[in-house]
Amino acid sequence: MLTVYGRKSAFNLQKVMWLIGELGLAHQHIELGGTFGGLDDPAFRARNPHGRVPVIDDDGFVVWESHTILRYLAARYGAPALWSADPAERSLAERWMDWSQTTLQPDFLTGVFWGFYRTPEAQRDMAAVTAKIERTAQHLTLLDGVLADQPYLLGDRLSLADIPAGTCLYRYFNIPIERPELPNVERWYGMLSERPAYREHVMIPFDDLYGRLDF
Repeated sequence: MLTVYGRKSAFNLQKVMWLIGELGLAHQHIELGGTFGGLDDPAFRARNPHGRVPVIDDDGFVVWESHTILRYLAARYGAPALWSADPAERSLAERWMDWSQTTLQPDFLTGVFWGFYRTPEAQRDMAAVTAKIERTAQHLTLLDGVLADQPYLLGDRLSLADIPAGTCLYRYFNIPIERPELPNVERWYGMLSERPAYREHVMIPFDDLYGRLDF
């Protein structure tokens, strides 16, 4: 049995759960972290010494770090559609995964979602937030250009390239910030929103996180 650890509202957990949904994998989900606690329990620390989620236990084989989990699940259960035997072909998706993790996610999730939405108004550094909103807009404008002639980031079907960046979109389009016109990104988001796994695992209301720096 595949067991997944992490709270449903955690961004990195949502990436993993979305892929699990797309793959149709039977699984058990155990909520950990935030108000659920458990990250310092010795049994969990034995699975991930860093004490962070998400973590999966696939019939005794433990994997942590969200993008490593995505790669593992795609390789084990999603080949060849989501995991090619050709390293060159795999790199097409993996570079977007790494870009999302190192460029888009720090500016949007840390700089905007945390810096603006989750920070109480009196504590916000609006100069820093505004800069991050502008940087996020630049990143998504780049994606808008990539999506001008194709429905998904790598062409005509969903790939691992879409999952990390696509997970950002529900939050991006549902917080009160200024956004540029992004017709192709909006179309992409609309297509993702029609996928049952995305609706179930990513489109989770986050109103309870507003103005809260804790969990």
